[in-house]
Amino acid sequence: MLNRNRVLDPQEWIAERVREIAPSGIRAFFDLAAGNNEIISLGVGEPDFATPEHVRAACIRALERGETTYTPNAGLPELREEISLYLRNGFGLEYHPADEVIVTVGSSEALDLALRAFTAPGDEIIIPSPSYIAYSPIAHLNGGSLVEVETRADQGFKLTAEALEKVITPRSKLLMLNFPSNPTGAVMSYEDWLPVAELVKRHNLLVLSDEIYAELTYDSRHASIAALPGMKERTIVISGFSKAFAMTGWRVGYACGSSGLLAAMLKIHQYTAMCAPVLGQIAAIESLRSGLHDKDRMKECFRRRRTLFVEGLRTIGLDCHEPQGAFYAFPSIARTGLKSEEFALRLLKEAGVAAVPGQVFGTGGEGHIRCSYATSEARLNEALERMEGFMRKERALGKKQRYAVK
Repeated sequence: MLNRNRVLDPQEWIAERVREIAPSGIRAFFDLAAGNNEIISLGVGEPDFATPEHVRAACIRALERGETTYTPNAGLPELREEISLYLRNGFGLEYHPADEVIVTVGSSEALDLALRAFTAPGDEIIIPSPSYIAYSPIAHLNGGSLVEVETRADQGFKLTAEALEKVITPRSKLLMLNFPSNPTGAVMSYEDWLPVAELVKRHNLLVLSDEIYAELTYDSRHASIAALPGMKERTIVISGFSKAFAMTGWRVGYACGSSGLLAAMLKIHQYTAMCAPVLGQIAAIESLRSGLHDKDRMKECFRRRRTLFVEGLRTIGLDCHEPQGAFYAFPSIARTGLKSEEFALRLLKEAGVAAVPGQVFGTGGEGHIRCSYATSEARLNEALERMEGFMRKERALGKKQRYAVK
């Protein structure tokens, strides 16, 4: 007989694999800062630029024409053609638009599709650490077993073949990459990739390469591992328009790879998302056809901000390697003696600056904080002034504690 007085617990219905993952550490700090205009947020990786006016205008015209329907599952053919041309001209990658490009609901959906299509319970997914916070939960939700491979600040947080080889086992299935890196800003050159690619081929690994920051490299041209001999057929390249084109809210990404691999991802995509938003796809077409100068202009702003902010961090006593890509600084807080979460919480409460504790990016992130410099120079200067005051207090407190011990 049904017990109508029983108090229902929603946790009973939630799958165990979902209960086991923690909420986003980035979002947690963003929520703490939200709604408080006195707080300077360096937490969320989002350009402070609006989508360029001509892109918005193209979508307004499309909306007025009534272009509000579904698109083909793989995306508008003209967008896939533009993506193919863009990757060929910009990065030397060759993909046939008809069956080697899928347009997705942001790059996040592309990541999820790839992991669902290519991993099974027990498969080991290797991820350089520190790494983007979403990789671990997505891997867990899809049944994979996450294995971290160390990257080091004194090596520019690059992935080395030596470190990778130490973690490869017979269960290793997939290597997930993110260069330029979130959170470190690290990049890999063609020469850096060569020994890694040889190791990948020797152990028959599949590569999932998240290249969402490919356009944002400051001292060199982005090098994709997929461009190396023998790597295209075993690599899924994922990217999108959110970061370099200031289109975070439009939710348009893409995946590129061999037709056999992409067909498996498309099979899942057509039953879940159906297609990316049509207006987002129209915006992406306009960005690729007429907006490359906007991308370059924003990149130069990020370059200036990088110099200002990294030099400022070093001046106030925080060691920081120079990020070569993306729009994040990843300073070390080791000399303060604080764990990254405690440092970030106190920086928020005492100085009104929101940064992300490095530990949320994996074990390799402890001892650092991530600061996004995708905000105005005025805000960055103000953040540095506040952080300098916080660091002065920390140094004074440390001296008092050492004196007390003596």
